[in-house]
Amino acid sequence: MSRLLTLLGLELRQPLLLLSVLLALPLYLFARRSGGRIVFSSLRLLPATHRGWRVRLARLPAVLLALGGLCLGLASAGPRIPDRSTRVRKQGIAIMMVVDISGSMRALDLSEPGRERTRLDAAMEVFRHFVAGGRGLRGRPDDLIGLVSFAAYADTRCPLTLDHDNVLRAAEGLSIVTRAEEDGTALGDGLGLALERLRESRARSRVAILLTDGVNNRGETTPMQAAELAQALGIRVYTVGAGTNGMAPIRVEDAMGRSFLARVPVEIDEKTLTAIAERTGGRYFRALDADGLRRAYQEIDALERSEIVDQRFARYTELYPYLAGPGLGLITLSLLLSGTLLRRVPA
Repeated sequence: MSRLLTLLGLELRQPLLLLSVLLALPLYLFARRSGGRIVFSSLRLLPATHRGWRVRLARLPAVLLALGGLCLGLASAGPRIPDRSTRVRKQGIAIMMVVDISGSMRALDLSEPGRERTRLDAAMEVFRHFVAGGRGLRGRPDDLIGLVSFAAYADTRCPLTLDHDNVLRAAEGLSIVTRAEEDGTALGDGLGLALERLRESRARSRVAILLTDGVNNRGETTPMQAAELAQALGIRVYTVGAGTNGMAPIRVEDAMGRSFLARVPVEIDEKTLTAIAERTGGRYFRALDADGLRRAYQEIDALERSEIVDQRFARYTELYPYLAGPGLGLITLSLLLSGTLLRRVPA
């Protein structure tokens, strides 16, 4: 019964009181047997008469009484519909996504056949599936998720939240920096900002996923300083190196505004990314293509799974008034009918 109610989106405040609906049957039988009966030795002693409407409706008060009891029994169990937008969980995982938006993320080496896309586009598509599910990923409906971006400077795009639509909107709004003074890879600052956001969380497990395609060359915090802070806070860091080393295709425009593909040098500091992951108890993943990027998130998804031990909702729509009111009305109508139009004699 509880599983059926869950499928219907209902909850019971007092599930055990649902057993009171079983009283409807004995209530009906009692009402049928009470009063209004004359015992004859033989039906032949009664004159043959036509069965009027009162005779046909003789059982109606008992039926109404039983239905009223059934409604009151259901109402006593406290049926209600939880407001899903106010879901609160006591335990879960807090995950901060830390993504590089420097100029090198314009490289197209993570494109799929017949579909050109930048490294950032590919990363955010897999991140969307990581959060909401799809393409081999189960989704993270039970986890707090936030988003930090970095190039020369780090910025919180979305704090940790269960409102995953908001996180995904923030991810869709990311764009690669275009101004030279904003370009660069402040890897340590990006990770450090994510750690500050995770520090504030009371989740029993806290994780950062750092995705970059370059080498730290900006910022005030070094990558290993950030790794030491993560270790001290008990936060695991998974690092993902996105794209190829050496030369990568990138779309550029000439002075006439014509677009063409050029090959530019790129470099990923795998040594540092590996060291960060090992220092914090995480893992380093190398994604040379779109499938590799998806596999990296699938492995992280499998590693960071926990059982939610409790979930509550802050607001409910209570349904008992819609059952208690009709229940009392049916009982009242039953008593009125049994005492007037459908009165049975002798009383």
